[in-house]
Amino acid sequence: MKGKAGKAGKHPSLLKMGLALSWLAFAFFTPAMFPGASAECPDHNPDLHPWSPGHNEDHHVHIGEGRRLLLTSSATVHSIHITDGGKLVIKDNTEPIVLRTRYILIENGGEMHVGSETCLFQSNFSIILFGRADDGSEPDYYYGLKYIGVGQGGTLEMHGQKKLSWTFLNKTLHPGGMSEGGYYFERSWGHRGVIVHVINPKLGSVIHSDRFDTYKSKKESERLAQYLNTVADGMILSVAVNDEGSQNLDDTARKAMTKLGSKHFLRLGFRHPWSFLTVKGDPSSSVEDHVEYHGHRGSAAARVFKLFRTENGEHFNVSSSSEWVQDVEWTEWFDKRQVTPSKGGEKISDLRAAHPGKICIRPIDIQATTVDGINLTTEVVYKSGQDYRFVCYNKNKACQNYRVRFLCGKSVRPKLTVTIDTNVNSTILRLTDNAQSWKAGDTLVIASTDYSMYQAEEFQILPCKTCTAYEVKVAGKPMYLHIGEEIDGVDMRAEVGLLSRNILIMGETERKCYPYKNQICSFFDFDTFGGHIKFGPGFKAVHLEGVELKHMGQQIMGQYPIHFHLAGDVDEKGGYDPPTYVKDLSIHHTFSRCVTVHGSNGLLVKDVVGYDSLGHCFFTEDGPEERNTFDHCLGLLVKAGTLLPSDRDSRMCKMITEDSYPGYIPKPRQDCNAVSTFWMANPNNNLVNCAAAGSEETGFWFIFHHVPTGPSEGMYSPGYSEHIPLGKFYNNRAHSNYRAGMIIDNGVKTTEASAKDKRPFLSIISARYSPHKDADPLKPREPAIIKHFIAYKNQDHGAWLRGGDVWMDHCQFADNGIGLTLASGGTFPYDDGSKQEIKNSLFVGESGNVGTEMMDNRIWGPGGLDHSGRTLPIGQNFPIRGIQFYDGPINIQNCTFRKFAALDGRHTSALAFRLNNAWQSCPNNNVSNIVFEDVPITSRVFFGEPGPWFNLLNMDGDKTSVFHDIDGSVSEYPGSYIIKEDNWLIKHPDCINVPDWRGAICSGRYAQIYIQAYKTHNLGMKIIKNDYHDHPLHLEGALTKSTHYQQYQPVITLKKGYTIHWNQTAPAELTIWLINFNKGDWIRVGFCYPRGTTFSILSDVHNRLLKRTSKTGTFVRTMQMEKLEQSYPGHYYWDEDTGLLFLKLKAQNEREKFAFCSLKGCERIKIKALIPKHSGISDCEARAYPKYTEKAVVDVPMPKKLLGAQLKTKDHFLEVKIETSKSRFFHLLNDFAYIEVDGKKFSISEDGIQMIVIDGNYGKILGRVTFRNTILQGIPAQIHNYVDALPDNSIVLIASKGRYVSRGQWTRILEKMGADNNLRLKEKMAFVGFKGSFRPTWVTLNTAEDKAKVFEVVPIPVVKKKRL
Repeated sequence: MKGKAGKAGKHPSLLKMGLALSWLAFAFFTPAMFPGASAECPDHNPDLHPWSPGHNEDHHVHIGEGRRLLLTSSATVHSIHITDGGKLVIKDNTEPIVLRTRYILIENGGEMHVGSETCLFQSNFSIILFGRADDGSEPDYYYGLKYIGVGQGGTLEMHGQKKLSWTFLNKTLHPGGMSEGGYYFERSWGHRGVIVHVINPKLGSVIHSDRFDTYKSKKESERLAQYLNTVADGMILSVAVNDEGSQNLDDTARKAMTKLGSKHFLRLGFRHPWSFLTVKGDPSSSVEDHVEYHGHRGSAAARVFKLFRTENGEHFNVSSSSEWVQDVEWTEWFDKRQVTPSKGGEKISDLRAAHPGKICIRPIDIQATTVDGINLTTEVVYKSGQDYRFVCYNKNKACQNYRVRFLCGKSVRPKLTVTIDTNVNSTILRLTDNAQSWKAGDTLVIASTDYSMYQAEEFQILPCKTCTAYEVKVAGKPMYLHIGEEIDGVDMRAEVGLLSRNILIMGETERKCYPYKNQICSFFDFDTFGGHIKFGPGFKAVHLEGVELKHMGQQIMGQYPIHFHLAGDVDEKGGYDPPTYVKDLSIHHTFSRCVTVHGSNGLLVKDVVGYDSLGHCFFTEDGPEERNTFDHCLGLLVKAGTLLPSDRDSRMCKMITEDSYPGYIPKPRQDCNAVSTFWMANPNNNLVNCAAAGSEETGFWFIFHHVPTGPSEGMYSPGYSEHIPLGKFYNNRAHSNYRAGMIIDNGVKTTEASAKDKRPFLSIISARYSPHKDADPLKPREPAIIKHFIAYKNQDHGAWLRGGDVWMDHCQFADNGIGLTLASGGTFPYDDGSKQEIKNSLFVGESGNVGTEMMDNRIWGPGGLDHSGRTLPIGQNFPIRGIQFYDGPINIQNCTFRKFAALDGRHTSALAFRLNNAWQSCPNNNVSNIVFEDVPITSRVFFGEPGPWFNLLNMDGDKTSVFHDIDGSVSEYPGSYIIKEDNWLIKHPDCINVPDWRGAICSGRYAQIYIQAYKTHNLGMKIIKNDYHDHPLHLEGALTKSTHYQQYQPVITLKKGYTIHWNQTAPAELTIWLINFNKGDWIRVGFCYPRGTTFSILSDVHNRLLKRTSKTGTFVRTMQMEKLEQSYPGHYYWDEDTGLLFLKLKAQNEREKFAFCSLKGCERIKIKALIPKHSGISDCEARAYPKYTEKAVVDVPMPKKLLGAQLKTKDHFLEVKIETSKSRFFHLLNDFAYIEVDGKKFSISEDGIQMIVIDGNYGKILGRVTFRNTILQGIPAQIHNYVDALPDNSIVLIASKGRYVSRGQWTRILEKMGADNNLRLKEKMAFVGFKGSFRPTWVTLNTAEDKAKVFEVVPIPVVKKKRL
């Protein structure tokens, strides 16, 4: 003591300083500042009592009345009830603790703590919730069985280790992982000979490689021997032959290789595959393979591999293959209908004759299925030379109706590969974010980047000393391609989610399904009765982070992995400080959803991974849920469940009918089939940085509850959710979903099943979204803004958006069946004056992400641009589309379309229209500033044609499709309208056909009329424009046959006359709506009625929003047609002789730019007709014309075509006009004819035919020649020789003039250039033909007695479409 005091006495100042510092340290590091202090780490609280209850499944634990327990070891109890100030804390920094219990209930001041926000739990802790649904346990009336429940006044704090929740691959992962971590070398044609690699065994890396063409030269053989001799002992040698290497192989090289350990190189023959691996100086280490290959058919391979070890102990595998490869492909399916079994089987030669060029001579395999796709048995029963025969069996009986296809081999090719795999049975993942928080033993999942969500793959992390902070090594190899890069401008990086956490809550399950619920085992073969966590109203505090939930949820309503149930406001608004959150969670292999927000607002759900779940994953339930934020959440592999109609797949929808009314007939695609990763029942929620990476149906679905449902009934007024503005939707992505990446549409049925509507409660129904300030439709609109959304590899749609102002900006779409459909409110926009818009966005048709070919993959086929194999969205011939017009008005601005290329048999296009569409098409669909990259001009637009997917293409909306090309960036005609080629209601004489689009380019002023015919049944309408009376438009009506009225919705040209006819007696009551009419716009219409009809006609204005109608006038009869022009509303003219009631329909009020109706409302004319009984069909066409025929004139001149430097792409249209006609004025006959090419006119002066030849590659005129009648009749060989001498790929334009010779041998040249065989020419002829090896779509022949005319554009260069 004295000595110590002496030391201190020598340095009193040091002692004082030390005491002062100690005091300062104590004062500074208060419990609030020091994470290790007992007040911050809940298990450090000295008031806690250690608790180790042991294992007893019958032990009911009650923690109350101030008891504070510290669980220090694993335990099994019946249940734990924490209440009345009781507290349970889990001890940290100890051995793993596992707590098994049936349930934990926390309420009335009870608390449970596992770590805290400032003292994260570091050890491993698991809660196992056990029990069966049928074990006799009495379920709690509110919580049920197998749960953690937090009720009034309860607190649950769980804070696990901070780990990166999910990130992206930063480098593409290939099937087998062969391009990851190592060396890959491949050669084919053009690299003949012996190829040598020298590999450093200490590092597993290639030092040098060389090729020796021992087929070509003996000097190469000598060089090979010298090269091998100079390689140092101990080096690994990989030697193999590619193509051929024996022709000039001398003994020196053969002996050098034998010395290394080869036993086959001495006898290496012509084109023999041979591979060899050895360690120089150790012949016994050699491995070798050699195949004697004869002929040019079939595959043969010599493969070797050997495992080595680097100096730091890492294993690596060297493999080499020398091959002849015969690639194979399946033919298309060939239908065999009503086959009569033949004794010797069916001859393939017969099939080959019926389908020339489509079946190989010697198929490798045969496959047959029923028409429905069920596999049948095939057997080759006889083959002799080229005459193969086969028999098809269906359950041991000969097939009758079936389809068959054949596996055919292509020409063989050589292939040599050398691979050094430094990750033996492991793979290195390169990631976007720092993943040092991921540890060996953790499990992760990599999302699919293809159409099938089932290509998601799980891996376990391995130790890796050489990995950087952005790399992890995982066990095993990937089966599928997982993209880790931006492709064609679209971010397609696969999400990588961490599934492991150090806090685990898991439901204990049985090995297989048991019937705890009706029919449950009909749908699942595994136990779906997991645990669940429920937070009720009035809880004191809930914060979960760093927690893993596995086998949670039950196929019972309300039992979900995470469930906030009617909790109200759970943020500052509800008095929670800090606000409630669940973050950094992984919820996987769940049996009912992931996170459910039910009647709760303001919840933060952040960094949550939901994987392999049944039913909607992130789920808002009743409709009143608002202000919740889903931030950086990932959901993938979301499957159907049984709970709600929207959760169910087709089979479940048909089988689960107990919640429907007796007699209900399920319609799965309408009533069910909606399971989604993010199911938003109220738009006023925030989704930021989230990923929907695979659902059986949809990624993000905004659905609408017209009134709140369930326990939330009455929480808002009807229609509130359909008008509430959208919350923040930013930087989200969706891929690998079946139906769509995102949908804004539809509602749920909010009434119980009844005799009136037999569908189940919450079935999918129609609804429309129109966001307005304060959810009040009378206040200004607040557009729903969707920014930086990415949608790729969704089988049907990237996005389907319906409603009012929904605007997309800076979005990306790729490899979707249909990139985007913008749809208004249908016949009438729900929010008249609103529009849908997309701008500054990118659409890619078929990207460089080709996917992974699987065995018998029915949706693998050729791509459009390079014809190489790739996965396809729905079917090989499905018409891929970038944007699909539906209804309108729609604005597409400043968008880029890339890699849309049609095939012969697949109608791919950048812009298109909804298939089989009965509804209206708005002429105010506007398109501007469009850029096309790798999109042939022929694939920019497609209107459809009868056939697969398009059916008959005869529905009303199919016939009236139109959009406005404002700046000509689509058509090369600024200000033009693009219309369907045969819609003569909006065509005029100068319109230019685009045969490749099945469309036409026109100019004009257009609007619509809606004609509602009441008390009709199967009534068809025919509308005729008076200047093209020989081209009527037939409409069936947009509504179903069961409605009390029918509605017809033609697009019409303003300031023109029309007549309207019926295929039955005219309807007694009609309402005509003026749609898209500006003030002063008019048309004149004659309606066909039976003679003797009398009329009552009035006009009104109907305000649809206010549901208010104001009468504006009455029409009175006039006996003079001219009086229709004098006043409005004024007169009607009844021409009883023709049966036509004439009205002039004229708009009286101003209209908002995108509104269908005027500012005052929709202007209408109502006709009530008293029709004589037993009147016949009201079709007045024969009496109306030619009496009311008008001359076709062009009111709005066609815009000038963009030329030269004005064009943005190398391919372009060539404008071709050919016209020939005759007219007679008394006894004078006038003939004229001309051909015009891109505005340059060539008149024809002599009788006969004029021919202009154009280079199909560049559009340059090559020649012009006239053949007079004497040549056509007397020396036809002259014209034949001229055409034969034309170069291939020539466009040939021909026009006739005068009375030319229209018959004879010379007409065969037209057939050679694409005209139909056995043609019959009339007095006038205009022809656009092609000299080449195929017949382009645009080859056109028009021939008539008085006038022949062809106005069309031809694509330059002329390119043959590749066949599907």
